[in-house]
Amino acid sequence: MNAVTTLPDMAPATAEIFLAVVGTLLLMFGAFRKSNGMRTPGWLAVAALVIAGILVIARSGTEEAFFGLFITDGFARFAKVLILLGSAFALILSFGYFERERGGRFEYPVLIVFATLGMLMMVSANDLIALYMGLEMQSLALYVIASIRRDSLRSTEAGLKYFVLGALSSGMLLYGCSLIYGFAGTTSFTGLAQVFSGASGAPSLGLVVGLVFLICGLAFKISAVPFHMWTPDVYEGPRHRSRRCSPSPRKWLRWRCSCG
Repeated sequence: MNAVTTLPDMAPATAEIFLAVVGTLLLMFGAFRKSNGMRTPGWLAVAALVIAGILVIARSGTEEAFFGLFITDGFARFAKVLILLGSAFALILSFGYFERERGGRFEYPVLIVFATLGMLMMVSANDLIALYMGLEMQSLALYVIASIRRDSLRSTEAGLKYFVLGALSSGMLLYGCSLIYGFAGTTSFTGLAQVFSGASGAPSLGLVVGLVFLICGLAFKISAVPFHMWTPDVYEGPRHRSRRCSPSPRKWLRWRCSCG
């Protein structure tokens, strides 16, 4: 007897699918157009975010997609509308800044769209795998945004440090997810809720350790206490710069140095 393959219900994720398609088209549009400005792609991205908000509001009730990995309800729709509005306003406010700095690139609105898509996926995630996919989609876009000013040393340093810290937190998060799956036998939030509620017995020590790694990875991602101490280094550079004296060109022959 042949197994019947059924396609997942994707209607509740219409807004996310729309943003994924628009982000890809904007990337192609920016790559093939002659001008490298961000005004036109930026306003197109704002329009796409507004349309995605309308698609979110058009849905009603509690719906599941992708065999339960994706779920939407009233609170999820409320959070998504706030995220879409915040992303749209962030794009509009950034136009003037990039024009003053003469650093506007078409990649910026594209990255904002994909970062917003990751946030929407996180809001509707009903499984550890879906949560990780949304989190990494958001983080990877923000790594590039942090270093988008290629001529600025601070921007390059911020992007590199953000990437290193993000890779460390992703490793902790994945290790925690693997431990939870190994000891609980599921990655679904519904199944994990039953395990932690004691319906199938007391949680094992390995499950608790996996939960600790998961929480630490998420806290590292959002720079929550006590993982907030590395955040200033990412955005403002090292707080304690080296006190070594750098040689002065004029006094180098006399073996002296001037402290910078």
